[in-house]
Amino acid sequence: MLAVLAACLLGGCSLPVADLPVVGLPASTPPRPETPAAYLPVHDIPAPRNDTLLSPDEQARIEKDLAAARDRQIGQSAADRRND
Repeated sequence: MLAVLAACLLGGCSLPVADLPVVGLPASTPPRPETPAAYLPVHDIPAPRNDTLLSPDEQARIEKDLAAARDRQIGQSAADRRND
């Protein structure tokens, strides 16, 4: 009895439900391609860059600008809380 139940359950897994007319895709859907698309090369590593992204001077300037913007926001939010 258990073997028959297991066979029915496993047989149900093999049915292509997406291809059934009631449950499947709408009639306006284009047909599936004959050959599946190739997998994307997720393990390919890009070539190393020849130039640096930022010079140390540029990085220091940007960090200083970001810190100044943060401090301005902190000052503005503190002033807004005092006014409420």
